[in-house]
Amino acid sequence: MIRPGLCSVTLRRLDADEVACRAEKAGLQVIEWGADVHVRPGDDWAAERAFEAMARHGLTCDSYGSYFRATPMEAGKFGEIAATAVRLGASRIRVWAGKAGSEDVDSYEREQIVAGLREAADVANEHGLEVALEFHGGTLTDTAESTVRLLEEVGRDNLGTYWQPPQDLPDEQALAGLELVLDQVRAVHVFSWWPSNERHPLTFRTELWTRAFGLLAKAGRPLDALLEFVPDNDPDLIPGEADSLRKLIEAGA
Repeated sequence: MIRPGLCSVTLRRLDADEVACRAEKAGLQVIEWGADVHVRPGDDWAAERAFEAMARHGLTCDSYGSYFRATPMEAGKFGEIAATAVRLGASRIRVWAGKAGSEDVDSYEREQIVAGLREAADVANEHGLEVALEFHGGTLTDTAESTVRLLEEVGRDNLGTYWQPPQDLPDEQALAGLELVLDQVRAVHVFSWWPSNERHPLTFRTELWTRAFGLLAKAGRPLDALLEFVPDNDPDLIPGEADSLRKLIEAGA
């Protein structure tokens, strides 16, 4: 039920075909294409190249990793993002909930972001797509509690969230947050940072990820687990990290 995959941002320095090739060789199944380097919104040529690369290497696109933040300045721009996601064969678009943390926005700014997310979800729905929130500091999804509140405020069935371990949060608190958003989780970004953003192999946080995948397995629906960061951004570490990912998923199950 949990598919192992790769975020293309993990290999920003490589072209789309090399990203897909390395994902295939590592035994991964899906790719989240990032909108920052590999497939920018509206770049049909890049989207077609990425789609063809996946076809050559037996992969599918689970998600289009956009940098849409649902601000008023972005109003009306989500259609181009959705069209690019369709060209990639994606089923979901990842978006961000604003540009400031939940404690740093007033009610008016929060209402604007909620409106922007509603618009994005509605546009995505017209294209047969889901939307999922980046679970990240410096946005309205900086805590599990704020994420749950935001999803309720937006009120769209095709809007869910990603999950990843918050920086510097101990395992117990991180897992409690995952339990809180579990019903709305669509995918997880998988990496091993501690403390702060110091990067380690996945096995450095084996207990955290084994327990996380145990919770995710209980969700009883298909989910994606996407490698997002590896130490030193080293492409040669992908096979070993992919193997660790599969073992952690199995251990959780």
